[in-house]
Amino acid sequence: MKIGAPAALLAACIAGAAQAGTAEVRADGGAYAVRLTSLKEARFRTTIRQRYDFSCGSAAVATLLTYQYGQPVAETEVFMRMYAHGDQAKIRQEGFSLLDMRRYFETLGYQADGFELPLDKLAEEGLPAIVLLNERGYKHFVVVKGLRNGRVLIGDPAMGTRALPRARFEKLWDSRVLFVVHNRRELASFNASRDWRAAPAAPLELAIQRSGLQNIVMPRRGPGDI
Repeated sequence: MKIGAPAALLAACIAGAAQAGTAEVRADGGAYAVRLTSLKEARFRTTIRQRYDFSCGSAAVATLLTYQYGQPVAETEVFMRMYAHGDQAKIRQEGFSLLDMRRYFETLGYQADGFELPLDKLAEEGLPAIVLLNERGYKHFVVVKGLRNGRVLIGDPAMGTRALPRARFEKLWDSRVLFVVHNRRELASFNASRDWRAAPAAPLELAIQRSGLQNIVMPRRGPGDI
């Protein structure tokens, strides 16, 4: 059976789903190199991965600055500066706090604070935020990157960029505190398309209703078909 370009590309994508690389696709007498991106790589394209179990706070700060405010900074730099000026024993045991983050932001000229506000306020103001989620007792800082169609887009330093159903997010977000920068609004990026690419919504308009399945007729196979 001869594999055409679309089928060959699909096969290459499946084979490369777990690992990024390139695949050669042959079509119309030519060969083309196609760049493949793994799911893991795509999720960490606009979210910085935490280096340590207790460093989700420094990774969240680095993600917010780098991808939501356009000021690239490495997680190691944020970590070292917050660790050097914080309660090191407490940080090793519990991780960074919002106070550690606020102090770090101040050194860069950013004014950041935590506010008890509804999630929709972020969409109204167009501001990203750092929030603390609590999943079965495990507390974890993430960046809220967008809010759209009942889904909350987060930059998770442990799992990468992903979307949660609004109800699920609200359940995990028990502190109800939004940690936001409030003096650099003109630089803020919220609901950016580049962030949502890592968590596309299902194309519901392409779905087939169950009642319509009975109208689909499969073509008959010829002797040479496989």
